[in-house]
Amino acid sequence: MATLTVPPAPVSPRDDAIQLYKAFKGFGCDTAAVISILAHRDATQRTLIQQEYQKMYSEDILKRLSSELSGKLETAVLLWMHDPAGRDAIILRQAFSQDFINLETATEVICSRTSSQLQTLKQIYHSTFGVYLEHDIELQASGDHKKILLACVSKPRYEGMEVDREMAAKDAKELYKAGEKKLGTDEKVFVQIFSERSRAHLVAINSYYHDMYGGSLQKAVKKETSGLFERALLTILQCAENPAKYFAKVLYKSMKGLGTDDTTLIRVIVTRTEIDMQYIKAEYHKKYKKSLSDAVHSETSGHYRTFLLSLLGPNH
Repeated sequence: MATLTVPPAPVSPRDDAIQLYKAFKGFGCDTAAVISILAHRDATQRTLIQQEYQKMYSEDILKRLSSELSGKLETAVLLWMHDPAGRDAIILRQAFSQDFINLETATEVICSRTSSQLQTLKQIYHSTFGVYLEHDIELQASGDHKKILLACVSKPRYEGMEVDREMAAKDAKELYKAGEKKLGTDEKVFVQIFSERSRAHLVAINSYYHDMYGGSLQKAVKKETSGLFERALLTILQCAENPAKYFAKVLYKSMKGLGTDDTTLIRVIVTRTEIDMQYIKAEYHKKYKKSLSDAVHSETSGHYRTFLLSLLGPNH
């Protein structure tokens, strides 16, 4: 007789809240229990757990997690508890904060997000911190780098797949004229095209550029620009073509050589897990001939390692 397969019981936010409360209680925290619950709940479930916990124990679970956990694990878990836009807002606010300004991080977040993600992020940023994202960019960035970041967050872009071929060819010509063709660079043209065109359109420009001038647009950007402005343009271009490949490279760099850049490792894994992690894992494996999970496993340890590996999911 065929045995019945019992479907997994639906997860109850109330049960989760009770289990978490138990894990916090007493001497020391049952960290393994905390990870086994939180690392396997999606954004909606995590929000419901927060609400239930508050209702039942009149306590903010984020504050409790912060006092029970420490170090890298605390950073990762607290970031994970937010929804994507809230998380991006926190990452950006920290990147712009007075004591340690990290414009590389700010550039990665702003230039790799889609237009609609940026619009939501702006609203959350303002409602959470009482200041406009544009204001912080104005304050901390400068020159062409500042111009491209402001343009990205202020102009909504088309997100569909339709491309006006004629316009893409014209844009390729404009970029050539503004860069490789002349002495010096007309950065304004780069800012305008890179911040206003859709991802599909940028991919088309890239292929026209290659056909017409024999070189890649990426090489032209590297030749004509530098510093954070160059990084912003390359991020926009690479994320238009293949965001997963872009993030696989960011992860690889964070673990390369001596020591690990844990801030980057946490940021990318936590922010991409619910977006495109399967693709990132595939790109990572393709390019570096090693699974992302194995790389993370060898660079981390303890509960911190367990948490990140749980987010990455099984090795395929």
